[in-house]
Amino acid sequence: MEEIKNVIDFIIEVEKLKSIKRKTRPVGLDRYENSAEHSWHVCLTALMLKDYANEVIDIGRVIKMLLIHDLGEIDAGDKIIYECETPEQKNKELAGVQRILSYLPKERAREYEALWTEFEAGETSDSIYARSIDRIPPILHNLNGQGHSWKTHGIRLNQVLKVNSRIGTGCSKVWDYLRSQIKQAVDNGILQK
Repeated sequence: MEEIKNVIDFIIEVEKLKSIKRKTRPVGLDRYENSAEHSWHVCLTALMLKDYANEVIDIGRVIKMLLIHDLGEIDAGDKIIYECETPEQKNKELAGVQRILSYLPKERAREYEALWTEFEAGETSDSIYARSIDRIPPILHNLNGQGHSWKTHGIRLNQVLKVNSRIGTGCSKVWDYLRSQIKQAVDNGILQK
């Protein structure tokens, strides 16, 4: 019974992800997305685009990675991708992930922490694909929302291309398509050169 209680406590704790506001708005909405919505959307995106992965992937492992990759934001908060790849932010996220996973039985906690670490390292075919897919929803939000986040934060074309180029390492055909859409966004005045 104690193990079940701990798993239920974990399930309750991760509800807090719904309170973490991200820096983009869902398509067609005026409010900002929360991190739990992002986790759902990025998992569905991974499932829908799996046939375009550059390498063979295990979609079940990828979805697990994507479901846990932002749990550390419960403690660390969300930062816009153009400023969040700092060691300080990653250390805060790791500490948050470890705290949250400590609710789970040790073996399961180790498994999920290893998946989180694998995702962050981005060296396996599963993690390369997962990391590439993680970048897609914010681009779609901006492309279909008049560049709201890009404009709010003064983001320019070179930043969008540089930060999101990792999409190409996991899904080159998808990145080719998105790059053309991003360049069109410049022509349409949605993104500054």
